[in-house]
Amino acid sequence: MKTESLKADGSWNSSQTVYPILFAISISHLLNDLIQSVIPAVYPLLKSNYALSFTQIGFITLVFQLTASILQPFVGLYTDKNPTPRSLAIGMLFSLAGLLCIAFASNFIYILLSVSLIGMGSSIFHPEASRVAHLASGGKKDWRNQFFRSVETQVVQLVLS
Repeated sequence: MKTESLKADGSWNSSQTVYPILFAISISHLLNDLIQSVIPAVYPLLKSNYALSFTQIGFITLVFQLTASILQPFVGLYTDKNPTPRSLAIGMLFSLAGLLCIAFASNFIYILLSVSLIGMGSSIFHPEASRVAHLASGGKKDWRNQFFRSVETQVVQLVLS
């Protein structure tokens, strides 16, 4: 952190890029999206271990997508009006809880609850993470803001290939 980026009253100069925050939020975004990519990766295991049909696998996808994609704009609307930096940690905790639950799920209903927790974690995390990345970039809509999105895309593609 550069000390010249601090104002005399101790507040942060909003036009400066805060690289440590930008890097940390990008890594968090990467981890969140890696957690989401676990769900389709375990479909074959879930199908064989729980004797699930393709219809049930489809329901798992539906529940995950509904909670991750449909809920996210509503969370975004709320956090746009009421910024809540705690939602970054809350979203990751939901995702962690979902991962732990899916690891110990004993039946189809618990699997659905687990993927819904992961989806809710993602939908809670992303709007606030995007806001923090924008603030950390100093409000600039250039490579700094794209860094937040592109790091996870490149690494996820590398890990999955």
